[in-house]
Amino acid sequence: MPRDELGILSEIKKGYILRQLKEGKRGDGRTPDQFRSAEIKIDYVKRAPGSAYVELGKTRIVAGVKVEAGSPFPDTPNQGVLTTNVELLPMAFPTFEAGPPNESAIEVARVVDRGIRESKMIDLEALVIEPAQKVWIVFIDIDVLDFDGNLIDACTLGAVAALRSAVVNGSAAGKEDFRLPVRNTPVSVTMVKIGDNIVVDPDLEEEQISQARITVSTTEDGRIRAMQKGDNGWFTLDEIKKAISTSIDVGKQLREKYLK
Repeated sequence: MPRDELGILSEIKKGYILRQLKEGKRGDGRTPDQFRSAEIKIDYVKRAPGSAYVELGKTRIVAGVKVEAGSPFPDTPNQGVLTTNVELLPMAFPTFEAGPPNESAIEVARVVDRGIRESKMIDLEALVIEPAQKVWIVFIDIDVLDFDGNLIDACTLGAVAALRSAVVNGSAAGKEDFRLPVRNTPVSVTMVKIGDNIVVDPDLEEEQISQARITVSTTEDGRIRAMQKGDNGWFTLDEIKKAISTSIDVGKQLREKYLK
């Protein structure tokens, strides 16, 4: 997320965070590879086929799934459609404004969508109603209620939990209700570089002073399904290797704890 949207961190606070990192700790007491405590509530929006509320530290989001019958894309006539949208509500953070999705919202949506799509979480071929004519379209809509860092992972957890819980009304296609054809459970792990340190699940203050961001999405088999770098800084090859290894380990922990 652009620095002008995050605000400015005081030099005193910045110095404190850097001193803590030199001792292997973070400003909030976590270790570099430790996620904040999270809470996920399934079926949070009762009228939606699938939904989830996620608290990640003080970051809060609601993800909802809507499924409608419609036309396939011309280049994928025998696949259903998956689309992801993220809205940064003005109440979530002082610099968020009402209106069409801005660059930050679009970036978060794309990274979340890519992790789900490239993992083949949903069997899109199983969402065909009439080949080349009619398919199920899955909409993932995510509202950010409070922002305190790491929107990508909070939104991924919410989207994945909502998809796993979704029950589709099949009447629009003359079919019985059914669950989405879920193949696996992708999890994204976002890390930022602060000085020579790589830290997992950055909070707002850490994002304000980070030089670069990397998000790695994996599945249960430990395979990398998507990777996205953000911000203007750089990572060494060893740092990228470390980020990948960390994402596999932390992803496994998150899956076991929140997405069983």
